[in-house]
Amino acid sequence: MWLHRFATLTSIAAFLLIIAGGLVTSTGSGLSVPDWPLSFGKVMPPMTGGVFYEHGHRMVATVVGILTAILAFWIMRVERRRWVKVLGFVTLGAIVAQGVLGGITVLMQLPVSVSVAHAALAQSVFCLTVILALVTSAGWKAHVTTGMSIRAQTQEYCIVTSAAVFIQLLLGAWMRHSGAGLAIPDFPFSYGRIIPPLDEASMPAINAARETVGLSPVTASQVAIHFAHRVGAAVVLVMAIITAVHVLRSYPSEGRLREPAVVLLLLVCFQILLGALTIWTGKGVEVSTMHVATGALILATSVLLCVIVSQMYRVPGGLRQG
Repeated sequence: MWLHRFATLTSIAAFLLIIAGGLVTSTGSGLSVPDWPLSFGKVMPPMTGGVFYEHGHRMVATVVGILTAILAFWIMRVERRRWVKVLGFVTLGAIVAQGVLGGITVLMQLPVSVSVAHAALAQSVFCLTVILALVTSAGWKAHVTTGMSIRAQTQEYCIVTSAAVFIQLLLGAWMRHSGAGLAIPDFPFSYGRIIPPLDEASMPAINAARETVGLSPVTASQVAIHFAHRVGAAVVLVMAIITAVHVLRSYPSEGRLREPAVVLLLLVCFQILLGALTIWTGKGVEVSTMHVATGALILATSVLLCVIVSQMYRVPGGLRQG
């Protein structure tokens, strides 16, 4: 029980780390501290301006690293399941790699590719800690339901939905770190159209219109990245609806599947609203950061649904449907 509680604490800390990272990007504080691993050559610099967000992010990351290390060694000491032990050390390795990527991001002055990798790994670390919290819980064995029929199609829907969410998070990170967050400044349309102009020949007219409302110029590639993120949101919404409807129809009395499926769909709808508010508020710090945090919750929920379904599906001798 205490191991589960500590794993839950670690997952909460990992979620707070994502929020802290979102604040760094939302406030434009990514290079407020130009050195690494120290901050202006100090362990604790003056916490003013952007340094508060950037160094605060590093402090939260340090706490998460310590908690993950404790969790990994605790699991190694008391767990009998080999795969859980492996998962614990995979999570520890991921958080170490995350810290190194964060340092590289600063030392290389925020290259887009490294920044996107840093964001993607942060989401992965959070999901790993959430899985560890699930599989160390007292109720984990209850997810193995003897004789319950789990369709292969259910597993496929969950996997595709999780993949779509992860790709969408990558597109979102690419958009944020390439400066394309307001490349399309209106919503739900894109420059008053369903599909915005995506060629360089259209950019002079677009940038002239942007200048009249005080927006900085954009390139065709930035518009394309932003529009790809919107298309990805539509794909995720469709998959969330398909998965939720399938689960609700196929397992009407199975709360362990119904609840995460409904939560997933509600989170996706809320996330689309946050995306719209991000545009309408001109990338307001609070709304933009909530958008990042909700994306992490959506991925974690879809992954948890995958894990639960996979565990039910692989019951030895259990009923399975093709």
